Amino acid sequence: MNNKIHLVECPRDAMQGWKKIIPTDQKVEYINSLLKVGFDTIDFGSFVSPKAIPQMADTKDVISQLDIYNSSTKLLAIVANLRGAEEAAAYDEITYIGFPFSISETFQRRNANSSLNESLELVERINNICSARNKQAVIYISMAFGNPYNDKYNIDIVCAWVKKIADLNVKIISLADTVGLAEPSQITSALNLLTPIYPEVSFGLHLHSTKANWRVKLDAGLKAGCTRFDGALRGIGGCPMANDELVGNMDTELMINHFSDLGLLKNLDMDALKHSLEMADVIFS
Repeated sequence: MNNKIHLVECPRDAMQGWKKIIPTDQKVEYINSLLKVGFDTIDFGSFVSPKAIPQMADTKDVISQLDIYNSSTKLLAIVANLRGAEEAAAYDEITYIGFPFSISETFQRRNANSSLNESLELVERINNICSARNKQAVIYISMAFGNPYNDKYNIDIVCAWVKKIADLNVKIISLADTVGLAEPSQITSALNLLTPIYPEVSFGLHLHSTKANWRVKLDAGLKAGCTRFDGALRGIGGCPMANDELVGNMDTELMINHFSDLGLLKNLDMDALKHSLEMADVIFS
């Protein structure tokens, strides 16, 4: 798909906090439908402790039933530790291994049970695994625009951690608006500051938003030249490890319409998208 926008659909993020366990066959059917739409990437599952995220306990069963070979879409899996990275790297079907690195010490301990310095060491080891197994690491800078825990935050802190991660030769870094705190000016400023310093890094945005502010956040990213965006159909999602009722993911359907109107997104299968939306309405009802 030769689009200017690299659109990442995140059913994993939508599903992981859903209170009702979604049957494996329903997950498989849904993700297979998404594979027909033409997304650049699908964040499909995670290799994490089933005690921490019960909804993702069947990720291995799901991937074995995905029709990835008839799709140009790439798969991304999230991991929280070295064992998860090694498990994910064993699958040829997976292109990207994602790791959430929160610059909020409180949230990083909740989400990955490690300090920031320990997590930085883990990023290096995950990136080494990716290099050895022909994968790419995607490091999410969680709480990149503030946090609800009163942990110290400013743009200098963001830049300092991005530098440490970029120095490890990580090529994809996504700024995550984990709890929906980002102001459009923050998004533009952060990208305008970071992109020129690290031209070898592809910076993405994983934004959480409401129906009232999704467009201004999206346009702020576009204004700063961002081309990699995460979303979830129907705007479902949020990290259950935050222990809060979070603002949902940015609604992919709204993003698609907006990007298409701007001529930035082409060649999506709209019939397949319609089918996926119908399935999402059933799953997340």
